[in-house]
Amino acid sequence: MGEWNWAGNHEYRAKRIAHPTGVDELRDLIVAARSVRALGSRHSFNDLADDTDLLVSTAGLPAEVRIDEGARAVTVGGGTRYGDLARVLQNSGWALANLASLPHISVAGAVATATHGSGDRNGNLATAVRALRILRADGEIVDLDRDDPSFAGAVVSLGALGVVTELTLDIQPTFGVRQRLFETLPWSTVFDRFDDITSAAYSVSLFTTWTEDAVGLAWLKEREGDTVTVGDDFFGARALTEPRHMIPTMDVRNTTEQLGVVGPWNERLPHFRLEFTPSNGEEIQSEYLVPRARAVEAIEAVRALGPLVAPLLQVTEIRTVAADGLWLSSAYETDAVGLHFTWLRDQAGVEAVLPAVEDALLPLGARPHWGKVYRDTAGVVPTRYPRLAEFRTLTETFDPQGTFRNAFLARLLD
Repeated sequence: MGEWNWAGNHEYRAKRIAHPTGVDELRDLIVAARSVRALGSRHSFNDLADDTDLLVSTAGLPAEVRIDEGARAVTVGGGTRYGDLARVLQNSGWALANLASLPHISVAGAVATATHGSGDRNGNLATAVRALRILRADGEIVDLDRDDPSFAGAVVSLGALGVVTELTLDIQPTFGVRQRLFETLPWSTVFDRFDDITSAAYSVSLFTTWTEDAVGLAWLKEREGDTVTVGDDFFGARALTEPRHMIPTMDVRNTTEQLGVVGPWNERLPHFRLEFTPSNGEEIQSEYLVPRARAVEAIEAVRALGPLVAPLLQVTEIRTVAADGLWLSSAYETDAVGLHFTWLRDQAGVEAVLPAVEDALLPLGARPHWGKVYRDTAGVVPTRYPRLAEFRTLTETFDPQGTFRNAFLARLLD
């Protein structure tokens, strides 16, 4: 078909892609289709949105942003990008609690896959959802909110229930954030004081290629007004005095402003600027979220694989996510630590090393990110979700004919 995801590692196999510009047009396409999947901003690295007769892009759907100041809520079209929503909120004096590292991703797509930012007390992006509107395969619109007993199963839905055309999110008054970077954090300190390190700021990310003698970068995002506990030394790591990209070969201009300059939340919480090509583009991503209680074990296990993974790796980011109650969330009922791998775009090479990575992490309770590359050859992933049977029933209720079922969902649910 000649249509690819943004990174260029996956060519869509669907028979065609449609680009509806309104909900009525979207409804007509879905009702007439034998099988269909929604396609957001194409920031998925696997076949989650594929293997279907029809892909319907949500990018052209209405992107109206409606702010309810009294309720501290915003309603937005599902295909809207977070960066665009954030600018509207900031201009109106409001904010979201957190953002992912890329502001280019669509709201519905990020929510459906439990995509996250970072921070010990920050849940993934789906935890901000208070209501959503779903267009089912039969053309019916279903509205759900937090009072509905199926809501916790419908938010992180992997697109299995229908197309999410609108979401309502929690908002709060705008706030400022500063970013500071520190280099050469000793591994021994990471192992001995992991909780102290990740709780030292609103958001803390550690970047490594696993073969260095120390963690290469610690990236702190500090919320203006919070007590600052870190000076020019971060557990033995030195404060940088020049901006730095986490991938040395990349242009630092792509990253949001650093060096402690306070700016609005939407220009600091993401790692990358909305106006630049996100991250590296030509890459493959994998991520495994382990229960926080097993985090140090997981880091030690992957570090032992350093010589194996480093030749294929651009960088790994280690970050934290707060527990939630969403059935298919990778942080379901556990505080989690994500080990995010940004690989070179070598599909065969990455798939060759992933079994070793998964042999190290899956026994520790790891859950792969739904939108990134993983193997799970032993079929362990479905066992990580205690509410999976209830989710299967929910999909059968919403989509009894399996119009939104594809190969990815079959591997999970069958």
